[in-house]
Amino acid sequence: MNHKEKKTDASVQGTLIRELIARFTSYHLIGKKIKNGELRKKLTESAWNVPEGYTLTQIQMETFPMEWLESDSPESEYVLLQLHGGGYVGKMHNAYRNFAVLYSELGHGMPVLTIDYRVAPEDPYPAALEDAVSAWEWLLEKGYRADKIIVAGDSAGGGLALALGMYLKDHKKDLPCGLIAMSPWTDMTASGESYQTNYEKDPLFGNTRDSLIYNREYLGLEDPGNPYISPAFGDFYGFPPMLIQAGSYEMLLSDSEIVAQKAKEQGVKVRFHIYEGMFHVFQMAMQLMPESVLAWREVGKFLEIVTAKSGL
Repeated sequence: MNHKEKKTDASVQGTLIRELIARFTSYHLIGKKIKNGELRKKLTESAWNVPEGYTLTQIQMETFPMEWLESDSPESEYVLLQLHGGGYVGKMHNAYRNFAVLYSELGHGMPVLTIDYRVAPEDPYPAALEDAVSAWEWLLEKGYRADKIIVAGDSAGGGLALALGMYLKDHKKDLPCGLIAMSPWTDMTASGESYQTNYEKDPLFGNTRDSLIYNREYLGLEDPGNPYISPAFGDFYGFPPMLIQAGSYEMLLSDSEIVAQKAKEQGVKVRFHIYEGMFHVFQMAMQLMPESVLAWREVGKFLEIVTAKSGL
């Protein structure tokens, strides 16, 4: 069964966090660097502490590093491949290590492979897709069948997850058993209706044409309508069940709506949830507001469904 849900109102906490983001990004110097992705390129963080009950292993591939998070007491034969966001210009950071822990906990201790794929401008398309394919093949070589792998990503990582699915399908390879896309960036032509209707509402990317979502560094000389770059222009026949989450205030809302509608029409089981009043990748708020709590609860339910092979 296909679903599209929309809450009626944002919570008090959600509204407050949204307004704080909008105020912070309105400052000329720091706000501009947030919106255009400059801070993502230069982000420095303290060391991340591995939670008790988990082991983190660093893996160096030929062109990029990966992190393998394992529970000391796994209860699942499935694995999750996480593709981080960052507009294809930002590297992986601690928020995605926290995401990995949450995915594992919700998936009954399933291991999580998070890749720090190459990013632009040094490495434009197809570098990120090539690295995602390499990580997929690494999991297969490790002994996981495709139907035991879930692929998840947010923002650019959500678009990359969909692009990976298209690449596998086009090359006659087995697809994962499920796809999770949080506020996926799927249309680099920026042609969706929400790029106009949410222009003044989006607290993270709105009110400027210099924001990250108009960035073309990843494109290089490629056509922005290439489905491996903008999955909204591809087809989804044969895709596994998908969970798509987006906020009603984000300029990228249409990126999710187009994919969800097209996939539904092409026979894919889709769970599409628009969170009213929410902003781009609001799930990073974790336990700070009801919407992010609900979103992660929905992720847990989706993981239960796809691993149990029951209906959506």
